[in-house]
Amino acid sequence: MLTQTNKKTYTRYLPHMLLALLLAVGLGLSGCATTQSDPTANRDSREAQRQNTQPGKTYSENELASALSTHLGVTAESAGSMVERLFRKQGRPVGYITGQEGGGAFVAGLRYGDGTLWMKDGSSQKVYWRGPSVGWDWGGNASKVFTLVYGLDDPNYIYRRFPGVEGSAYIVGGMGVNYQRAEGITLAPIRTGVGARLGANIGYLSYKRKKGIWPF
Repeated sequence: MLTQTNKKTYTRYLPHMLLALLLAVGLGLSGCATTQSDPTANRDSREAQRQNTQPGKTYSENELASALSTHLGVTAESAGSMVERLFRKQGRPVGYITGQEGGGAFVAGLRYGDGTLWMKDGSSQKVYWRGPSVGWDWGGNASKVFTLVYGLDDPNYIYRRFPGVEGSAYIVGGMGVNYQRAEGITLAPIRTGVGARLGANIGYLSYKRKKGIWPF
């Protein structure tokens, strides 16, 4: 059953979900760019960990677990398990994004979202994202998203295209996460209601300063 918050998210993103479904059906298998395995994934991960070891400039596990639990509406135990795993693999993040997104898929899929980037130094700014993906799912969805941000020295560098890292998706405590990487910056979007949409994680997302319709 949808909560009141989820109903608002679905209502807000219903036009995007319908548009995504129409475009996805038109694109089919051939119209959506797929992402190959990232040969620099391990190097980027190590670099991110080196950059994220200063406690004064990064978030702690307790801070992130609390924020994740509040934003996604999951239990503190589930949020703690997810954050613990991400910290083991990536280290301490310099920021995170709280937002919501909607999309649709018919083999090929599309996502549209918006949120706020919060940096440990106290700064924040609005961010929008959209992009294609290929998976084994179909239908529409709308959900909240909590994204951990690693290796971001300047918040303005968030505005670029982030390819997904093939094979990085996994589920912890009813939440799904997959990695996106570009030029030493790693994003780890966490979503609830994983279901079939977790399959649509091979692709990219473009993070923008302004809202837009065309996803590419």
